Amino acid sequence: MSVELVFIFILLGAFVGVMAGLLGIGGGGILVPILTSIFIYQGVPKDHVVHLALGTSMACIAVTSFASMRAHHANGVVIWALAKVMALGMIVGTFSATFLAAYLSSKALAVFFTIFMAYVSYQMFRNGVVRQVHVQPSNAELRLVTFGIGAISALVSIGGGSLTVPYLTWRSTDIKRAIGTSAVLGFPIAIAGTLGYLINGLLSEALVEAKLAHTIGYVYWPAALLVSIPSYFTAPTGARLTQRLPVKTLKKLFGVLLMLLSLKMLFSI
Repeated sequence: MSVELVFIFILLGAFVGVMAGLLGIGGGGILVPILTSIFIYQGVPKDHVVHLALGTSMACIAVTSFASMRAHHANGVVIWALAKVMALGMIVGTFSATFLAAYLSSKALAVFFTIFMAYVSYQMFRNGVVRQVHVQPSNAELRLVTFGIGAISALVSIGGGSLTVPYLTWRSTDIKRAIGTSAVLGFPIAIAGTLGYLINGLLSEALVEAKLAHTIGYVYWPAALLVSIPSYFTAPTGARLTQRLPVKTLKKLFGVLLMLLSLKMLFSI
């Protein structure tokens, strides 16, 4: 791997960390399209390029989500009883969906990713009040909802916050506790997703025959390490900047960036 590529991965990790801390979003929206472009440049077969980007992004998120989980726990804003009930559905949904992702083509994954990022961008522009339902969800509802959130998280490589937080808020959970609980759930999602993409990549005969250097399954480990380490340290910086920068305006600009990156990825496949 070239020195230039090492430098790009480190800068990417630093940027992802700041954005995660500043705007409260996971890095998948940035990482997947940029990693896809890098892997195409490296000559990775297009049949596997999005899968490799999703798996590598999940491995990156595992580190930052662990740091986020610890921070929210220290702040006392995690509803652990709720997180324990929701975690199983998240894990099963995420792990199962990696097998679906392995079956889908890179083009299909890119289309789904772009549609979901359009939803995320819309949420960043929208400032409406969420209508709340003052009824405790049943365990059956929680398992069904979390399975779906986990599955979508695996297909777009996110920690689930863009879906979990609105759901918990809708179910009358205080916004700070919703964010804290969602942050905790991001860690098992990332672990289950990384494991699933590792296994499915190892089961892919075409990927094995491609003999991609420094790759195990659908995870390119140099990128995973070089992105996750700086993002771990820059996320607190982003969190501190929330008091100084116009976050609402930045969210709208970031929403536009997500859409442009997603469309670039879609048209490059």
